[in-house]
Amino acid sequence: MKKMWGTFLLLTIIILFTGCSSAPLNLEIAKDDVMNYYDSGKYDAELDNVVKHAESEFNSIQPGDSTVVIFDVDETILSSYDFEKDLDFGYVMPLWDKYILEAKEPAIKQTKSLCDFLVKKGFKIIFLTGRKNDQYNATYKNLFNDGFTKFDTLIVRQPPEFDYTALKYKSLQRTELTNRGYKIVGTVGDQYSDLDGPYHGIQVKIPNYLYIIK
Repeated sequence: MKKMWGTFLLLTIIILFTGCSSAPLNLEIAKDDVMNYYDSGKYDAELDNVVKHAESEFNSIQPGDSTVVIFDVDETILSSYDFEKDLDFGYVMPLWDKYILEAKEPAIKQTKSLCDFLVKKGFKIIFLTGRKNDQYNATYKNLFNDGFTKFDTLIVRQPPEFDYTALKYKSLQRTELTNRGYKIVGTVGDQYSDLDGPYHGIQVKIPNYLYIIK
């Protein structure tokens, strides 16, 4: 899994800079802009609208025994925003791995509400994450402790998949699930690599201004 940590605004400025149209925004200002967006309630307001629209779309589907919606985990169902802010939005793999194993990542209330809504309507829920196999138990514990107690499956990367891009890995997993008889009617994720590829159904893009995964 390739993570390109930084900010949405910073990436935008880099594109402008590459085109020689202007000097880049100072990195500290870009970080402050992202923190202000999250901490001011604008992120929550955007997410409220996304989830409200998603619920209206899923309301048009009558679920069956094998009807499933697939959710990503990090920045989709669980939030690492406070952890990343404490690291000044840097990425230190040992610290990230330690954080995952602590199994204390808080749930995102809006997508928790969406998940509960879908379960109540009769949809199966599958969590498909780029986390690795040795993080399965901690991830399962974290989800369960945050109230995700009624889901079908948690899927993590196995060693042969470690070098796959997120898009390839998740596309292959959705294809395998479809071959096993699941009918995927929706995917929910903070990255386009969570949503693109075959067998995605309704695509629900969760806002993430912290990093990009391809």
